[in-house]
Amino acid sequence: MSNRSWQATRTILIVVVVIGLGIDAYVHLDLAGPYDGVKSSVLTQGDLFRVEAALAIVAALALVIRPRRYTALLAFVVSAGGLAAVLVYGYVNVGAIGPLPNMYDPAWYPEKTRSAWAEGIAAAAALVLLVLMELQRRQTPTKPLTVAAAR
Repeated sequence: MSNRSWQATRTILIVVVVIGLGIDAYVHLDLAGPYDGVKSSVLTQGDLFRVEAALAIVAALALVIRPRRYTALLAFVVSAGGLAAVLVYGYVNVGAIGPLPNMYDPAWYPEKTRSAWAEGIAAAAALVLLVLMELQRRQTPTKPLTVAAAR
């Protein structure tokens, strides 16, 4: 892959991931208030939604500011984790787990569906970005350490 096409591909993937994480953050912040009623003795589901939104914002900003393998990995973990949570709690009544409230919600409404799609697309794009970054790193020849550079 030429350097120009690599840069274009990387930019497109970053934009897709950032848009997906942005939608994820927006939906979770928008729904946090109504879900404050679902609570345990320690946390509300709204609190967890706010944490998810904050993680999505941090991951998106990190990827934009410093597009590296570790920020692509962070974006993948946040988006895939959000998708896993919405799918598990949408189809399985897990019940309360420790400080986590019972977040079982089998209803699929537009915002939830939009968030799940955004998280899935962001996770896929972040994974492709991570793999391509690793392949690019392996193909880039390293410069030998010279005596002058070692000092």
